[in-house]
Amino acid sequence: MSSLLPPRGYSKQHTEKRRKWLVEKTGFYLNEAPPDDPENLKGIIENHVGFMQVPMAVAGPLKISGTYAHGEYYIPLCTLEGTLCMSMTRGLYLTYLSGGFKTTHIKQELSRSPMFRFKEIHETTRFTKWIDENFEQIKRAAESTTNHGKLLRIDTYIIQDSVILDFVYNTAEAAGQNIVTMATFEACKFIKEKYQSEQFIRYYIESNFSCDKNPAYKTILQGRSHQVVASALIKSKLFKRLLHCTPEDYVEAWLKCSSRGSRIAGIVGKNMHIANALAAIYLATGQDIACVAENAVGTIEFELRNKDDLYATLTMPSISVGTVGGGTRLKQQKANLEMLGCSGKNSSKKLAEIVCACALALELSLGGAIVSDEFAQSHAEYGRK
Repeated sequence: MSSLLPPRGYSKQHTEKRRKWLVEKTGFYLNEAPPDDPENLKGIIENHVGFMQVPMAVAGPLKISGTYAHGEYYIPLCTLEGTLCMSMTRGLYLTYLSGGFKTTHIKQELSRSPMFRFKEIHETTRFTKWIDENFEQIKRAAESTTNHGKLLRIDTYIIQDSVILDFVYNTAEAAGQNIVTMATFEACKFIKEKYQSEQFIRYYIESNFSCDKNPAYKTILQGRSHQVVASALIKSKLFKRLLHCTPEDYVEAWLKCSSRGSRIAGIVGKNMHIANALAAIYLATGQDIACVAENAVGTIEFELRNKDDLYATLTMPSISVGTVGGGTRLKQQKANLEMLGCSGKNSSKKLAEIVCACALALELSLGGAIVSDEFAQSHAEYGRK
């Protein structure tokens, strides 16, 4: 095994060996952090009674050249699923030897979507015009609640006697779910106070149009939070050596299974299991785990390049991650973010690119296990005691 890869083994000695190896590779000693003081858990959990330990591993090496993420990284993962860390490591090593990932951060937009109801349908068009005319005042009201959030625009949608206002924000380094909620609440209070109409009935702070924690086609089309694209070009020789199948067989299997199995089943998105990568990284870095539901709608494609090389791409329209606030201030999660160099300006964008690349690596490895018929065997070996 190359020294690029984490040393294997399940004993205490192997765990300590991996920690020392990690210092050599990253310069970062990732010791187990002590439990956080209960007084510091406000805003994270209520009715606290203790801590549940979740095993943590490291996968890598990730080589990436992106808009914000550059260099080599080793990825902290928290999971209870055997084979996941080994599989991601295989995908990362495969792409490392092939030159690594290229990633592009497209945009960062997070929304909250209140609904305003009226007695008569004709009132809706007058209301949307008023919103457009008073945007700057509404923006000031919303942004008065936050140091991180900036209101970019308000998209309006008339639905019968109601108007959905899709408040779209940039939340900087925060994941931002609470930011957009409090900012939109302040904006709605301003609108309710200033908009003069006997036709107005009431508003609801969230209509579910934002798709918060829901898989949705709107998210695929418009994005929510960070939108990132990752790609890798893998030489045929390396592909055969590490995934034990040819790129031609891999592409054929993917086209058949995605066009028949996925389509007929009605799966939202086009991928195998990027939710696995998301959940493991989110747990390790203090993210909102429930966001996996909306984030796992990525679209993956595999095609042949240069006759027999494999070109893999993954578009993730929704990656809800931050590097400040929430669980990111817990001791171990904060240490994991520091190991990834994810702090300071644009660190949430950097983390989103790392997440997208790792998800594509895991997809590559799983596809290889299925095409080479090693899927069941690998789970028998690494997924059981």
